[in-house]
Amino acid sequence: MENILICLAWPYANGDLHVGHIAGCYLPADIFARYQRLIGNRVVVVSGSDSHGTPIVVRADKEGKTPREVFEHFHSRFVETQLKLGISYDLFTHTDTENHHDISQQMFRQLLKNEYLYQEKQKQLYSEREGKFLPDRLVEGTCPICGYDNARGDQCDNCGNLLEATQLINPRSRNHPEDKLIVRESDQYMWDLPALSAPIGQYLSDKSGLWREGVLNFARNFASELAPRAFTRDLTWGIPIPVANSEGKCIYVWWEALLGYLSATVEWAKITGQPDAWKEFWYTDSGVENPVKIYNFIGKDNILFHTVLWQGILLGMRELGQPWDGNGAAAKTDAVRFNLPYDVPANQYLNLGGQKFSKSLGVSVEAIDLVEKYGSDPLRFYLSSILPETKDADWNWADFAQRNNSELLAKWGNLVQRTLSQIWKNFDGAIPQPGELTDADTALLAKAEAAFDTIGVKLNTVKLRDALGEVIELATATNQYLDQQAPWKTIKAGDEGKARAGTQLYVAAKVIDSLSVLFSPFIPDLCEAVRKQLGYAGPLFGRQYVETIQETTRQHDALRYDASSATGTWGPSELAPGQKLGGEPRGLVNRIELTPEK
Repeated sequence: MENILICLAWPYANGDLHVGHIAGCYLPADIFARYQRLIGNRVVVVSGSDSHGTPIVVRADKEGKTPREVFEHFHSRFVETQLKLGISYDLFTHTDTENHHDISQQMFRQLLKNEYLYQEKQKQLYSEREGKFLPDRLVEGTCPICGYDNARGDQCDNCGNLLEATQLINPRSRNHPEDKLIVRESDQYMWDLPALSAPIGQYLSDKSGLWREGVLNFARNFASELAPRAFTRDLTWGIPIPVANSEGKCIYVWWEALLGYLSATVEWAKITGQPDAWKEFWYTDSGVENPVKIYNFIGKDNILFHTVLWQGILLGMRELGQPWDGNGAAAKTDAVRFNLPYDVPANQYLNLGGQKFSKSLGVSVEAIDLVEKYGSDPLRFYLSSILPETKDADWNWADFAQRNNSELLAKWGNLVQRTLSQIWKNFDGAIPQPGELTDADTALLAKAEAAFDTIGVKLNTVKLRDALGEVIELATATNQYLDQQAPWKTIKAGDEGKARAGTQLYVAAKVIDSLSVLFSPFIPDLCEAVRKQLGYAGPLFGRQYVETIQETTRQHDALRYDASSATGTWGPSELAPGQKLGGEPRGLVNRIELTPEK
């Protein structure tokens, strides 16, 4: 058994989640997590809403609300959306909890104590009209690297490079483009990233063959020329730095959002009644016997943060420190206790008509609308089949309907219904007793059994789209077997024919049983429904639920997962002859007919 910590990128709580978010990060992580649970690993999945980003302040200003009102509204929407989509978090929290504030300020103290932070006057863009330094995300201009006209003051969405607002050519305020910006100096804490270049380089040195090639190359190129970066900003909404006489100085949202992976694991451990359990995932000296692997699922715009900068924070902190460490051994001067991410399976973009999804620009197909109209399975199935693992993909309405109708319905839903309906009608609603197996029977059963190894390898190495393709191939082969064997015809040839038809339907039902497990990481709700029709009482997976967590001054809702009722295992069918079906079979997949505007 391995200890698997799965960390998902934190979405800005300034608008609903769109299908680009789901395909880029949240669905792949859930597919992976469900597989890891099925093979018996200890799995914890954490993430939450990014509550302090500038986009939240922008929306709050436009709507005449406070940033907290905006983020709490969309945090609630994130919880609802992912609950309906079946994204099975052990904890989906947010970054404005007391827990996260405390641990973020401890991060600052640790980096300061270890001499990775220093004070410096930094040039920033100031708006005389607004009378303040502009947050980097409120500044746009031309990227000095690739020439993209709408680069932000912190990062260029086109080339992915990190920027300073003062580097932009012809910078302008997003709120007031006509406003003339001036450069002023402000005292900030700077992060001495170059001092961490050696351990970061060492960390990246053995990732060939494990990480996706594009991710690793991008990370190594960035790590080869590290420069100091601002660790604080002049902000009215964020986490204040724990330094006297520093009013208005907050930790840069990027750094405290990254720390959310650690703070969320600490919160998970606390609310589950095992307050030190976080150390078993994060500390190399925790004493846990089985291997620990941390995975960060992200989109390609977050590669540098999760392959270099997050590692730099952990290396610089060395440990979390008191009171969180309790009686644990204190780190030596140069010792790092933190486990670093094992893999960072970053996806490319899912676009809409070739254009990148963007909440702020209104380029969006919102996930909650789709799941409420079509259900979770069609959406999860389609996105799984086009995951942008190695190159950008495109949302296409016609393709969405076509794949649902010709694959999910025709190859899986109909396979289940026509097999189980024959069993219900002709064998008293129980799995038939098989006779002697033919070569065709044994070949299909062997193919289904072998699929668990080959598909498991693909899932374990995060080649999820290929894994789904192989599951569909098995479903196709099972349909072909049924068409060739035609038990609905065989059964008409007297007692001998009925016996042979029973064997054919037994073989098909066994493979359907296996397929219900093989498909389950991708389309869990549908597979749970298939299992019920097969007569199983216990679910493959546990249950999702929303928990209200009370802290000292306020409370927050979190998405949780309870695995106690799960009975699923990753392995071929053990369906026994005579097992009663769970009732008269009914169709489980609906045909999608698009409206003319789609």
